[in-house]
Amino acid sequence: MRWCDPLFKRSELFLQILQNPTKSKPMQHLHRSHQLTIVHGLQSDPFITTRLVQLYFYNDDLRSASHLFDTLPHPNVFAWTSLLAFHSRHARHHDCLLTYSHMRSVGVAPDGYVFPTVLRSCARSGSLEHGTMVHADVFKFGLDVNLKTCNSMIDMYSKCGDLKDARRVFDAMVRREVLSWNSMLSGYVGVGSVDLAVAMVGSMGSDGLEPDSVTWNTVMDGYCRAGRCMEAEAVLCQMAEPSVVSWTTVMLGYSRAGDHETALRVFERMIGGLVKPDCDALSCVLSSCRHLGALKLAREIHGFGLKTASIDVFYSSAGAALVAIYASHKRVRDAENVFALMNDVDVVTWNAIVHGFAQSGMESSALEYFREMQFKEVASDPTSIASVLPISDIKLGKQIHAHAIKKFFASDIEVWNALISMYAKAGSVETARSVFSGMVDRDVVSWNAMIGGYGANGHGVPAIRLLEEMGRAGVNPNTVTFTCALSACARAGLVEEGLDLFERMRREFALEPTREQFACVVDALARAGRVEEAIGFVGRMGGEAEGSIWGAVLSGCRIHEDVEIGGLAAENLFRLEPENAGNYVTYSEMLVRAGRLEDAKRVRRLMESRGLVKPTGSSWIDAKK
Repeated sequence: MRWCDPLFKRSELFLQILQNPTKSKPMQHLHRSHQLTIVHGLQSDPFITTRLVQLYFYNDDLRSASHLFDTLPHPNVFAWTSLLAFHSRHARHHDCLLTYSHMRSVGVAPDGYVFPTVLRSCARSGSLEHGTMVHADVFKFGLDVNLKTCNSMIDMYSKCGDLKDARRVFDAMVRREVLSWNSMLSGYVGVGSVDLAVAMVGSMGSDGLEPDSVTWNTVMDGYCRAGRCMEAEAVLCQMAEPSVVSWTTVMLGYSRAGDHETALRVFERMIGGLVKPDCDALSCVLSSCRHLGALKLAREIHGFGLKTASIDVFYSSAGAALVAIYASHKRVRDAENVFALMNDVDVVTWNAIVHGFAQSGMESSALEYFREMQFKEVASDPTSIASVLPISDIKLGKQIHAHAIKKFFASDIEVWNALISMYAKAGSVETARSVFSGMVDRDVVSWNAMIGGYGANGHGVPAIRLLEEMGRAGVNPNTVTFTCALSACARAGLVEEGLDLFERMRREFALEPTREQFACVVDALARAGRVEEAIGFVGRMGGEAEGSIWGAVLSGCRIHEDVEIGGLAAENLFRLEPENAGNYVTYSEMLVRAGRLEDAKRVRRLMESRGLVKPTGSSWIDAKK
């Protein structure tokens, strides 16, 4: 056996160690080689020890690698590079930067392999300060002409948001490759300068280069980020053989823009072009299915994914989207089966199942999963809190509030907005206002939540005052803002104020009133007994009024005993909502009070002929017991 040969030489052992570390049972082979170096008294040979360090780091055995590294009296640049690469590969970017500083402090000169590794950690951690220091070392050691290092510097500066220095490095390069151009393009796209990126593509010919698929994918990503999805799709159409990544980029762009129908259309084109979707593409399509309620297609994609990929791979990418769509359609068993089969259930997946059940009205299931999430010590994020607060009672809401104060920052607006809505829904308007007033930053949703909270609790005047305060704060109201304010006016009987708001919305903010806003004004007028004006507003809507609007008219007529206009409202309701027994009962009772008993009997007979019965009265309090 060669290992027993008395003429065994160090070089032979080294060749044995150099065998491919990724072959079958690499760690077993590596440990055997390590043991043999000890048997033959070679453990103090820095050449062999360095190679062992490299292989241990390569195979992610940090403990063995670190132990051997510490035995080296003077680790060379190869040993340091393997340690730096380990940290960078495992996203231990802070450790990578500290290790580089230590390496420099002991006088080891970095080379063309060290700099790309360290610069990658600078880029991923957003540490421009460290990146600038490394750039100075690159210049100091004469590696500013090294192609790989220069590409890494462009990437670092771009990801840290310093496009000026990224472009300076790019322009100073003696030789550039397509990767150099793509790194610079990615930087422009990252800061939203897609037109500059597109202009650069046209200049690649000056270096004798042609755009590759990554180039075009970067451009399409830039267009999509800017909301210019049609331009991204136009680029896709010009590509000779777009890859699955190219198709997914455009699908994801439409999905993020809320145009889920077009996202599905692009998916159909991809399938028609015989491009096999990967797990990321399927995950994107499933997200659009969830928003469109396309359960049937989602189930088909689910089956396709399981046929073309392993469960672990497919569910790691698409599991959260599947859980969300099944939960939102009350497919409890399907949602729980996917959830149970996922190996790595992160906070995104927990949020998906909690939010899905909450949105579908399955509040008890949503709360059960939220409590299990806490029991398993999964760290909640703003989305977790925003998902569960709308279905929380005041007791749980207060507990979550206390948790939020400890964990979340003022910038987590989503959390505080949800707290405002929760307290307002529970009738604790003062507490809701306290949360609102304590917010450092507010968005339009914050203002809408508080205005809506005032309105839902009958506080019309504070709602209007807050709307005026919103304007003084420089926040522009949107359609939802005016819907909340108009609803507050209707509930509080502030008819004139509501009419004024309705006109201001069009005059000052150029917002066309929605049918819901027309309904608020009709409701306010009808409640005040101004039913003829209410009918006039119905006529201004254009198109046929919905049952809810005629219901508001009928309700106002009942309060003010206007049987004639009430009859008009009832006639429309019987046509639009023929199975709503409450409308028949309300109108017949109006006729009885007006002494028109025969007409009331006729309405009752009509209700009975349609197989309807009077709704059984019930107490909300009793129902909750």
